[in-house]
Amino acid sequence: MASGGMRSGGVVNEMEVAILGPSARFLSGVSYFTMRLSNALSDLMGVKAVLFRKMLPRRLFLGWRRVGRELTSLRFDERVEVHEILDWYNPLTWLQASRIVRDVDALILQWWTSSVAHMYLAVEVLNMKRKPVVVEFHEVVDPLEYSILPIRAYSRVAGRLVRGLAAHFVVHSSADRELIGKAYGIERERITVIPHGIYDHYERIPKDEARAAIGVEEEFVILFFGLLRPYKGVRYLVKAFEKLPEGVLKESRLLIVGEPWEDRESIELARRSEVKDRITVVDRYVSDDEVSLYFSASDVLVLPYTRASQSGVAHIGMFFGLPIIASEVGGLKESLGKYEGARFVELSVEEIAEGLTEVFERRGRRYEPPKELSWGNIARRWKNLLELLTSGESGGTG
Repeated sequence: MASGGMRSGGVVNEMEVAILGPSARFLSGVSYFTMRLSNALSDLMGVKAVLFRKMLPRRLFLGWRRVGRELTSLRFDERVEVHEILDWYNPLTWLQASRIVRDVDALILQWWTSSVAHMYLAVEVLNMKRKPVVVEFHEVVDPLEYSILPIRAYSRVAGRLVRGLAAHFVVHSSADRELIGKAYGIERERITVIPHGIYDHYERIPKDEARAAIGVEEEFVILFFGLLRPYKGVRYLVKAFEKLPEGVLKESRLLIVGEPWEDRESIELARRSEVKDRITVVDRYVSDDEVSLYFSASDVLVLPYTRASQSGVAHIGMFFGLPIIASEVGGLKESLGKYEGARFVELSVEEIAEGLTEVFERRGRRYEPPKELSWGNIARRWKNLLELLTSGESGGTG
């Protein structure tokens, strides 16, 4: 095994891992995840983070106007060896990455889009199966990619090649294990479930202070947060908000906060709503400071998704202790199942409105996130898996 260097307490750790994923230039939930996982694992082993510098042609990224902007204060731990070098068009950077990871014990590839598949494939080919490669799925199938025929064809071919060179796969829920097993014909024993950690790096702000900062005066604040995409189901939330009992509605404010991708229809629906004076739309990607304000100001988070592998937004909501109303789809129920503040609903206007009314009646309650979702626990589960893989074992750990 490679030498991971000096850990806390002066103990030399024998394992070293490389994590490949997006940098904060193309900021997304997976960027945050890459940083948090790298930092957590750095407590237990040596970590090299090899990041995409130019992930794809800038104008093809739906949030291209914010590429490179400083929107987060989250940083890699000083113990993590960071290399932001991968460029989509430059094979020399792929070769450089393969040299950087040559001596590690295992590689972890963050998978959420096939646009990076050719870079992953180059690193895997140059690795020549010397060290085990683990693909961690954040998104099994991206609906935008599969809606465009040339991209769909590329995604299928490139994805198959990347998976073919991987030794193991990690997902965040049992639902996703079943999904990728069926979709890609992967044996169950080659798939391990390791949950998504809590996003607890934000600042909690007193509610009155947060509401004053964003200009909200209502007693009951309902939040939708995240990229606006059709499968997020925002249209159901807008219609449910309109159907709230009059006594609830007059005390309520709906916040829709997120960068529009394929779903501008929900924004128009909100802006044409008969109760539009009670709906605030913030249609842009917000900074960490603003994330803290919107979550601190809110009384409930709503996730009306039509499908979901996971939701990083849910893991922000749990940190802030908010009641969460979520549709009972995909991995959401599993990830939120041990959170006392979760209420699951069928995806209908009536059930969402009923759930909001119930939360209104017991508003003010806060909840603790499940301890098993701490990053320390996540890191230990990863360490157990990596030790199995590097010792020649192939079975999963859960």
